[in-house]
Amino acid sequence: MPSFDAVSELDFQEVSNALDQARREIETRYDFKDTNTVIDYNEKEKTLVVNTSTAEKVEAAIDILQSKLIKRGVPLRNLDYGKVEPAGGQRVRQSIKLLEGIDQEKAKAIVKKIKDSGSKLQVSIQGDCVRISGKKRDDLQEMMAFLKANDFGVSLQYKNFRD
Repeated sequence: MPSFDAVSELDFQEVSNALDQARREIETRYDFKDTNTVIDYNEKEKTLVVNTSTAEKVEAAIDILQSKLIKRGVPLRNLDYGKVEPAGGQRVRQSIKLLEGIDQEKAKAIVKKIKDSGSKLQVSIQGDCVRISGKKRDDLQEMMAFLKANDFGVSLQYKNFRD
């Protein structure tokens, strides 16, 4: 029986490359001169922290980071932005959590949307992915197009397509 998995993943190597490019651009830009703007990456918690002198500089640094992530093919929908908060010593910071996987609530919304579409596909939640299976390959391809057309708040990739 043909099936595929709908997942939400990030390529952390591309995130690292985009982060390096953003750091280099911030170091060379004149408007960041003498601001000591730093973007730290915590691999364990999967968070980015932008630390700089003003809230405007935080926005500018995040804009640079986002442009580098887009060029590297990293979906911005998987970023969860925290509040801009004081970091002490006339500095501010903002943390950005990198989201990976489909949480239970969004997975349930995907399953509900598929069931409401009237298709004859079987859908199951397996951890942080949604497995969709059916009798015909064409039905699965139509479901991929259907999922792409809907907004679930996370970027979806389709893996493990099996006949």
